[in-house]
Amino acid sequence: MSIIAIVGNKGGTGKTTLALNLAAGLAQRDGVVIIDADPQQSAYQWRLVREQDETLPMVVAAAVGLKNSVQALARTHAHVVIDCPPSIKAPQTEQALAMAEHALIPVQPSPMDLWATTHIARVVERLRPDNPALRACIVMSQIEPRTTLSRLMPDALAELDLPVVNTAIRRRSIHRHCILEGRTVYQAGRRGEAAAAEIDALIEEVLHHG
Repeated sequence: MSIIAIVGNKGGTGKTTLALNLAAGLAQRDGVVIIDADPQQSAYQWRLVREQDETLPMVVAAAVGLKNSVQALARTHAHVVIDCPPSIKAPQTEQALAMAEHALIPVQPSPMDLWATTHIARVVERLRPDNPALRACIVMSQIEPRTTLSRLMPDALAELDLPVVNTAIRRRSIHRHCILEGRTVYQAGRRGEAAAAEIDALIEEVLHHG
């Protein structure tokens, strides 16, 4: 069993998209549930688009009462993925980090994202005595290999106090299309194969070899 928090300190990083597709990838292996702890409830709204589709991971809205929800669902699911609010100061984010075994922090190639991530590193260190099992790492998100910012991203992230996973998530239009349709990249056929392969690689790196 694992509790995985998807954490960010600003919007637009691909946090919810990562949470949904990560859960879909985990669902290929074990039972999984998504807890939408973001008051905006984007993940929960996504699930409502295809409410009757039982092949999609279940999403539970829990912006309030997060701790009780995590404890209850962790007893019945192999994996609990928490989509946190886009703020490290949100109480839901701190609660998730206090319970999680893994914290994935998607960071896109922009100076503002890098600056925002330094605050997350400080909070992780502050909470570590209470949750020594927490393993937090940065996931390079929305990468465009041909751009200068994307190429400079690994060197810039090396200056932060958090490890960076090798698997990067590229910016792909299929992610946006799937979200609009209430699907994941695993349901997109050949169009989603490359994106799904990245998620699978991330799962293997973080959960099985991390």
